[in-house]
Parts: sequence; C-alpha cells; structure tokens
Amino acid sequence: MADTKKDTLNILGVTIKPGESIEANFDVANLHTSTPVNVPVIIERSKKSGPVVLFTAGIHGDEVNGVEIVRQLIAKGINKPKLGTIICMPVINIFGFINLKREFPDGRDLNRVFPGSPNGSLASRVAHKLIHDIVPHVDYIMDFHTGGSGRFNAPQIRIVENEGHLNKLAKIFGAPFVLYSKNLTKSFRHTCTKLKKPMLLFEGGKSLHIDDLITNTGVNGAKRVLNHLGMLSSKFKVSTPKKDCILINQSKWKRAKYSGMFKASVKISSKVQKGDILGNITDPYGKFNYFVKADNSGYIINVNEAPIVYQGDALFHISTKL
Repeated sequence: MADTKKDTLNILGVTIKPGESIEANFDVANLHTSTPVNVPVIIERSKKSGPVVLFTAGIHGDEVNGVEIVRQLIAKGINKPKLGTIICMPVINIFGFINLKREFPDGRDLNRVFPGSPNGSLASRVAHKLIHDIVPHVDYIMDFHTGGSGRFNAPQIRIVENEGHLNKLAKIFGAPFVLYSKNLTKSFRHTCTKLKKPMLLFEGGKSLHIDDLITNTGVNGAKRVLNHLGMLSSKFKVSTPKKDCILINQSKWKRAKYSGMFKASVKISSKVQKGDILGNITDPYGKFNYFVKADNSGYIINVNEAPIVYQGDALFHISTKL
C-alpha cells in the first residue's frame, strides 16, 4: 500500500511525517479579481503505517450535500486514522461552489474532462492536478455526489458490475442501494479505474440542498469502510445498516407524458408495483389531471421534486431488474 514503504509523504509541495496533521493547498488559478483561491486539502497521518484513503466532494459546485459529508468527517475527527493516512478534499470545484453552479466558469463539467491537461481549460487543469498530484498517493477513494437540479437521489453506491473487491466494499459501506453502472468516459471514476485506484461513488439527495438522512448515510458508510480497513479510531461506534443493501443492475426513467404542474406521491426508496400511481400532472386552471403510473415493479431511486415539468422530463428513476 502507498503508505507502508516510506516514512514521509510528499504531496502538493509539503512533506508529512507519520503522526502529523497538515493542511495543504490545492491551488490552480486566481479569481478574475486576482484574488487567490485556496482549496484546502486536509491530511491526517497515523504513526502506524497503513492504507491511504482519499475522500472527495464538490466535483460539481452545487452538490453541497457531498461537501457536508466530508465536512462532518473532518469536524468529528473521523478523518484522524488509527493507522495509515486520510486525505480530505471537501470542495474540488471551488469556482463552481463559490457561485453555487455545477460547472466551472467556462461552462465545463469537471467530471467530463478527466484525466485533464496541464495546458487545457481551467476545468481540465484542475482534473490534471488532481490525477497527477493527489491520486498516485492513495489506495482507496470515496467520492460524494448528489442528484441534479430538482431531482432527489436515494442514497446509493455506484460501481461497475463484476468488480469483486468493490462489490465487497460497497456492501460494507451499507447504503440502501448499490447501483451497477458503467464508468462514463472522461469521468473521475473512469480515470481512477484505469489507474487501478478503487473508488466508491456515493450519490444521494439533490443539488443546493442538505438532507440529514443522506448526510448520515454517507458519514456512517465512510466509518464502516474505515473500520473494515482497520483505520477507524476506537472512540467511534460503527452502526449496522437496518437492511441489507439492494443490488440494482438495470433501471429506467419514467418521463412526463404532458407538461404541467407536477407532484410526486411516492417516497424515495420505496418499492412500487406495475400500475401504481406515482404522482400527477395538472394544469394551473383545474381542467386537467393526469396520473403518472409505474410501467413496471421496482424501487424508486430518484424522484423529480420540481413543481413544473415539461413533456419528456425525467420524473422517476425506477429499478427494472434486481
């Protein structure tokens, strides 16, 4: 493992010895006002050698619930390992976070430009720095995301199917759902997979929103994985998930047949049967009321919480095969 063969860790221009705690700076560019932007990287090392785990969030600047999960790991001291090293990067896309926007100021999605380039766009440069200056030092990665604008994701771990080691870690994490999904080209997960750096990608909640259930699921899952690796301090208790995680390898979106005012009537994570009413679409004048029904039985893993929808908008993400 990356932390067992040498006493010192040299990263982002700083040297961290066993037992030390350091806040490094992941700086790429100033604001347009020439104001420096400091992106803190919190590094905690035990005196005992062991794995190096990286916690990341804020790849999309509006996904604040992921940022909150990593913040709590730091604030509660969960990131102080019994052995090995824990690196926390709560906000990678600081430029989007400042403006509460998903993308970078140039409109690029950071999670679609990996592995990046030192001479490319701002997003590409950030991706390159992350891949070349941070990722080579780590053994495991947990990356925290949320759903898109107005769409609430059930807490879930996303991994590629038939990856035995990741499948075991995903079950240990203990989120209600494990969604098997292919790695998107030029995503952070895809690049880390190519570099043979195992990653658990957590999805939960929606953008510009902090939800206690999602936060608790993320924090408790991180604790379980750290405990499995022998890194969690003995002062922290590890809870057992209330239910076994549900494995999902196929799913599809239920889309709006009409435009109008929308209200969901089913709860996130619930199981529905084919033909069940999921919600309804109405008009502002009380003349129209269309009931949205399930095309198949399955679990609701995403709900659109927007009050207004247009024909073709995604309303529900439903598992189709377990």
